[in-house]
Amino acid sequence: MLLVLFRAFLIILGLFLFPLGAHAVWWAMRDDVAPSWRAADWSSAQLLPKASEAPQAIVAVYAARVGRWRGIFAHHTWVVVKEAGASDYTRYDKVGWGSPVRTNGWIADGRWFGNAPQPIVLIEGDEAQRLIPQIRAAVASYPYRSVGAYNAWPGPNSNTFVAHVMRQVPELGAALPPTAIGKDWQPLTDFVGLTPSRTGVQVSFGGYAGIAVGWVEGIEVDFLGLVAGLDVRRPAIKIPGWGRLGMNPVTW
Repeated sequence: MLLVLFRAFLIILGLFLFPLGAHAVWWAMRDDVAPSWRAADWSSAQLLPKASEAPQAIVAVYAARVGRWRGIFAHHTWVVVKEAGASDYTRYDKVGWGSPVRTNGWIADGRWFGNAPQPIVLIEGDEAQRLIPQIRAAVASYPYRSVGAYNAWPGPNSNTFVAHVMRQVPELGAALPPTAIGKDWQPLTDFVGLTPSRTGVQVSFGGYAGIAVGWVEGIEVDFLGLVAGLDVRRPAIKIPGWGRLGMNPVTW
């Protein structure tokens, strides 16, 4: 029994704790981490064209590291849409203060706590136009949108919200980064189900532990919100803290 427990400890140490610790050391050595919310840069990262200069419909999902020490292990994600001919983008975030589902609280492609976002999904044209009504319906149907229905860890949180949208609109065809803590949260009554892309199976024990195997998501093992895994479709490894290392995952 002790040997089994020791081996389990070594697996947890090697897959989860060691890479997280290494990333924490690297993060602490950075000199560009914003010291506070007010001091952070929230300006556009110039990833999207001006809405007035882009007649086509656009759908995007972005992920950016969160602020201060939490950036060691976590990303914040959000959804952006723009109908064909629209003069403005619409951005949706789930946050833990004020209105829990925030519309246009920040610039569509803005930095998050000073950290530049990375695109997870970017779809333009007729396909984007077709998906936008489904995305808006998914946002409206999010069941944890009321004041107080937010839990930073293990969820439901900002990433649980975006995972819900992607689950309702599997045509988005992408997986959130492994560092999107809360993306795997599901109520214990729904601990077994399909992955958000509906290309595989997911088991989640309230976000504290779980496993997912799917064509889009790859293989992911979740331990206390930390994810280790492998992407076969677009070859990459997934490492706690560091995130995804490998081929560009963006759905274009």
